[in-house]
Amino acid sequence: RMEGQGSYTLPTGTEYRGALRDGMFEGEGELIFPNGGRYRAVWHRGVPLQGKYTFADGLQYKDKKWHYCDGYDRRFYTEICSGLKPPGTSQLTNLDPPKKIPEGCYDCGDGFYNPETRVIVDYKLRFLRNADDDEHEWIIRTCRKAWDETIEHKPKP
Repeated sequence: RMEGQGSYTLPTGTEYRGALRDGMFEGEGELIFPNGGRYRAVWHRGVPLQGKYTFADGLQYKDKKWHYCDGYDRRFYTEICSGLKPPGTSQLTNLDPPKKIPEGCYDCGDGFYNPETRVIVDYKLRFLRNADDDEHEWIIRTCRKAWDETIEHKPKP
């Protein structure tokens, strides 16, 4: 069994770096996710006792009094750090400029969704999963879609 300091890569691409004992996470260690997020924790027998998640852009998650992108302050983390864009310039995602969505697809947060095939791929176009009916409806209703039609400003008559 794994013992001591080391690293282990899970089939999902998530990597653990830290202390191991009897084949389990033990002591201080960190999970590094394929999307760049990190979860640093103190582990006991593979279970985190306390930890902190940091998103790829440096934003640290707080489980209490979390006010990120809520109704009071809807700025993205990059806007909090770098300031707002000038009037008339929209920032659609935390990543600026946002990733280009393939034609006919949606950006569902962890990748792109094609509603015709019902397949979600990561941002490097590697297969993640098939969407069930609930996820399909949620994505169609709430996620940003690639432009598939030209929108023109029409002045009021």
